[in-house]
Amino acid sequence: MKIKFKNFILIGLLLFLSVSAFTIGGVKKGKTKAKRAADPPKKFIDPANMDLSVKPGDDFFEYANGNWIKNNPIPSKETRWGSFGMLAQENTNRMLSLLAEVGKTSHPAGTLEQRVGDLYASGMDTLTIEKLGFDPIKPALARIDKITDLNGAIEEVVFERTHGEADPLFRFGVGQDDKHPNKNITNLNQGGTTLPDRDNYLKANPRNQKIQDAYKQYIITLFALTGTDNDAATKNAATIFGIETALARAQLSRVAMRDPHVTYNKFSVADFSKTTPHLNWVALMPELKVPGQDTLLVGQPAFFRAEDSLLAATPIDDWKVYLKWNILKSSASALSSPFVKASFDYSSALSGQKVQTPRNERISRLVDGSLGELLGQLYVAKYFTPAAKQYMVDLVNNLKVTLGERIQNLTWMSANTKARALKKLAAFTVKIGYPDKWQTYTGLTIDRNDYFGNLRRASEWRYNYTTSQISKPVDKTRWGMTPPTVNAYYNSTNNEIVFPAGILQFPFFDFGADDAVNYGGIGAVIGHEMTHGFDDQGRQYDADGTLRDWWTKDDADKFKTRADQVVAQYDAFTVLDTLHVNGKLTLGENLADLGGLNVAYAAFKKTKEGQSNKKIDGFTPDQRFFLSWAQVWHSSQRPEIAAQRILTDPHSPEQYRANAPVTNIDAWYAAFNVQPGDKMYKKPEDRIKVW
Repeated sequence: MKIKFKNFILIGLLLFLSVSAFTIGGVKKGKTKAKRAADPPKKFIDPANMDLSVKPGDDFFEYANGNWIKNNPIPSKETRWGSFGMLAQENTNRMLSLLAEVGKTSHPAGTLEQRVGDLYASGMDTLTIEKLGFDPIKPALARIDKITDLNGAIEEVVFERTHGEADPLFRFGVGQDDKHPNKNITNLNQGGTTLPDRDNYLKANPRNQKIQDAYKQYIITLFALTGTDNDAATKNAATIFGIETALARAQLSRVAMRDPHVTYNKFSVADFSKTTPHLNWVALMPELKVPGQDTLLVGQPAFFRAEDSLLAATPIDDWKVYLKWNILKSSASALSSPFVKASFDYSSALSGQKVQTPRNERISRLVDGSLGELLGQLYVAKYFTPAAKQYMVDLVNNLKVTLGERIQNLTWMSANTKARALKKLAAFTVKIGYPDKWQTYTGLTIDRNDYFGNLRRASEWRYNYTTSQISKPVDKTRWGMTPPTVNAYYNSTNNEIVFPAGILQFPFFDFGADDAVNYGGIGAVIGHEMTHGFDDQGRQYDADGTLRDWWTKDDADKFKTRADQVVAQYDAFTVLDTLHVNGKLTLGENLADLGGLNVAYAAFKKTKEGQSNKKIDGFTPDQRFFLSWAQVWHSSQRPEIAAQRILTDPHSPEQYRANAPVTNIDAWYAAFNVQPGDKMYKKPEDRIKVW
C-alpha cells in the first residue's frame, strides 16, 4: 500500500510508566510511586555527558553531548549509536520478552498468541532452516526457467508480486488519491533497482565503486549458492547491473519527487497502456487483482515509457536472470546461513556494520513487521498506560493552541491565508499509542514448522489486503506504523499526526522531569509533526487532505523565500570529506525541526517553570529546554552509513538537527550568552523565521 508518509521524524520508545495522573504546564497531575530512599535523584540534564570545554555558541551539539559520545562507542552490531539506538534496543528487548513467553508453548489455532508465538518460533528453528538450504525457492527458479518469451516474463512479474515473492520492475499498490483523499486508487511508481539510490548507479566516485563491487559480488555469491558456476554467475551480475542501471537512468531524483504535483499524474488505464505497448495495463490490472478500474495514478510516466522500451530491447534470457535475481534477493535472509551471510556482507558494505545483529533480534523485528498489530496488542497491554495516552492528548492540545497563536501573529502572511492555515490546524486528527480498531489478519495462517512459508503467506496476505481496498472508501482508522515502532509521522492526505506507543520515554519524556526537559523533548517532537502540515510539501494539502492550493500567490512566494534560506543554511554543512547535507532533500524535516522547536519553546514559556529563573543542576529553565533538545540528538554514525544517508535520508544528520534550528531562535542566544565571534552566531537579521 502506498501510505503517504510525506514526512516523519524518528523518535523514541516506550517507558513503562507507574503513574495515575500528572501535570505538565497546567495539565492535571497525580502521584507517582514513592522513590526508595536509596535511589539517587535522576539528572535529566547531566553535565557528565557534556563537554563543558566547548563554548555552546561554537558547537552546541558537542557542548551538550560531547562526553557522552566519547564514552559510548558504536557497538559492533550497530551502524549508528545514540538516543534512538538505545531506545530501539530497549524496545527490542521488550518484544523479545513477549515473544519468548508466547513462543515457548502451543496455543489454540488462529489466536493472537498462536500466530505471534509460532511465527517467532519458526524463525528461531535454525535446524530446519539449515536443513532446507534453498529448497523453498527451487520451485520459483524452475518456473522462471520455463519462460520462453516477453509475455511469459511479464506474467512472471505479476505472479511474483501477487504471491508475495518479489517486486520486480516497478512499485504497485492501492492508496489514497491525493486530490480525492476519501477514495482509493491504483498507484504505479518507479522501481526495479536494488541499490539504495539511483546515484549509486550513475555517479562515478570511489565510494559508489566500492558499493557496486560489493553488490556484484553479492549477486555472484547468491547465484553460486544455487549451483551456478562462477563464470555464469559473473555474467549474471553484469546482466543484472546493466538492466538496473538502465532503470536508474529513467528514475526521477528524490528531490524532484518531493513535489507532489510532479508525482500526481492521473491517466485512464486505456490511455496509459498506449504509452507502454508491452505493458498492457487494461489486461494487467485484473491480473494484479484490481479489476474494473478505469483510472490510475502514475508517479513517473517517463520511467514507464523507458522501462517499456527496455523490455522490448533486452533479450528474454536476460530478463529471466533478472527475475531469478529478484527471487534470490527477496528470499536470501530467510534461507540457510550461507545466504544470510551473503546478505549481511553486502549490507555491511553499505552501512559499515561490523557484525550481524543476533538472530533473535532480527526475528523479533520481523514479527513486528509481519504481525505488528497482533504483537502490538501484547506490547500495549504490558508497556503502555492510559495515563501516558492522556498526557499526550493534553500536550498535543497545548501545542496546537500555541501553533495557532504563532500563525495568527505571523507578520509575513495575509489574513486570508492565515484563516485557511488555522482551519487546517483545527482539522488535525491526532492518533496516540495504538489503533482504536486492531488489524486481525483474517485468513493468514502461521505454521510453527514453516518459517519461509509463513513469510510468503504474510507477504501475500498484505498484498491481497491492500488490493482489496480498491473498491472501498479510505479507512482512516488504519495506522501506518505498529505500536512498538520507534517513530512518529504526519500523513498529509489524512491531515493527521500519529504517535505510536513508543514515544513516551526519556530523553523525550519522563514523568519525573521538569517542564523544560519535557517540552524540549516530546514537546518539540509534537511541534515537529504539526509543522509538517505546513512544510514545503504539507502546505500544499488543505484541511481535508486534498492536494489543492489554498495560498495567495504573495504568501506562497514569501514562504518559498524563507524555505530557500533554510535550504542554503543546510547546504553549507559538510558531513563527510566533500559530502554536504542536501538542503532540498531535507527541507521538510528541517522546516519541521525549526517550527517544532519554536512552538515547543513558546508553549514552555506558558508554564510556571518557563516563567521562572530557578536553576536545576546549575542550569536555568531556558538552558534546560535547549539542552533537552540537543541531547535528543546525541549520536554518532559510521562513515559508510553517513554517506548513504546523504543520498537517501530526508533527515539531516543529528549534529545539524541539534545545531541549525537554535541559531535561528533569539532565546537560545540569550540563554547561553552567544555573542558575535562565536562560530554559530548569526546576526539577528539573518535568523530565519518561518512558523
